[in-house]
Amino acid sequence: MHILLLSLWYTPEPVAKPHDLAVELTRRGHQVTVITGFPNYPHGELYAGYQVGWRWEETIDGVRVLRVWHVIDRSHSAVRRILSYATFSLRAVLAGLRLAPRPDVLWTYQIGMPGVLLSWLKRVPLVHEVQDLWPEWALTSGVGLRGWLFNLLNKQERFIYRRAQAITTISEGFRRTLTSKKQVSSSKIALIPNWANEENFKPVPRDEALAQREGLAGRFNIIYGGNLGTAQGLHTVLEAARQLSDLPGVQFILIGDGVERERLLAEARFTRLDNVRFLGSRPPQQMADYLACADALLIHLLPDPMYAITIPSKTYGYLASGKPILAAALGDVADLVQQLQAGKVCQPGNAATLADAVRQLYHMPVEQREALGSHGRAAFEQQYTRAVLVKKYEMLFEEVTGHYVQR
Repeated sequence: MHILLLSLWYTPEPVAKPHDLAVELTRRGHQVTVITGFPNYPHGELYAGYQVGWRWEETIDGVRVLRVWHVIDRSHSAVRRILSYATFSLRAVLAGLRLAPRPDVLWTYQIGMPGVLLSWLKRVPLVHEVQDLWPEWALTSGVGLRGWLFNLLNKQERFIYRRAQAITTISEGFRRTLTSKKQVSSSKIALIPNWANEENFKPVPRDEALAQREGLAGRFNIIYGGNLGTAQGLHTVLEAARQLSDLPGVQFILIGDGVERERLLAEARFTRLDNVRFLGSRPPQQMADYLACADALLIHLLPDPMYAITIPSKTYGYLASGKPILAAALGDVADLVQQLQAGKVCQPGNAATLADAVRQLYHMPVEQREALGSHGRAAFEQQYTRAVLVKKYEMLFEEVTGHYVQR
């Protein structure tokens, strides 16, 4: 099959799924073309080595990648973000119309309108990926969408859902919400979780030199790896760290970057927390070595119903690492950790319960913590590897192409 993937975000940006899907499908013998934007996420700054133009073509890991001009979202305002999405959609459609040979199937990641238009114009089936519910997600994350604009975007999303031949999503919570609130037929929805790159996330021996260099040696390390954004509510972690100052050696390690990093860093300095360390971003290829230094791996999300239906991508990297997970979250991710017996769960946004969960892990026998990590690793190998889940996409693409009727 010739498979066309449309995503505003693509490697080298830290959004792994479109790239992983493209590479694995290519490895399986399919022709894959990606139409994407110019790399600037998450800070709205163009990556080194790129120059914005109408079109830029390159080959990445054997995949043909077409980059098209769009407004770059530098201010993270609602208007700027919508302009970014709209200009990308227009340019992606124009690029797709000129694409030869004609694709057999389209897959859109989050932004569905260019896929709807190309599906109609090129007469090919559309599979649309939902990882956030728009426009509800915008309200939850503080983006100012109200009134007519909210209603317009809500109608647009419902239109995309109706026009797509299939919708892929990442959790049971999303599937329930799509059927109950968006009136999507359950028969149209395929649940395909995110995955982790097994080359970057795997159990490895502890690197003592790295542990010494980064201040991780001889400590009980609760490591968080990922986006330091508003959705994560990591100010609660700082308060929990303050409450844990009596436990010798316990420290929180925050690996990553994001819009909240500077505020978190300033707060930690102001309150003189010496049991919270900010290590900044690290290349994915180094994450296994860092996570090997963890005694537990932290997930924290704000206590909001919109976040209760999601499962952060980092969850699968944590499972792959074979370390116990401490999930301060509601809903699907908490259910997953409990069902797999892969760690502990506590109430999000509550420093006291987070601190208590850390104390329980701290006093837990090492063998018991290791068993939690082993449960997670076993589940990952059976259910959440890239090969297992890309196979589901491949089967879905074959199914929609076999049953497609132009509307």
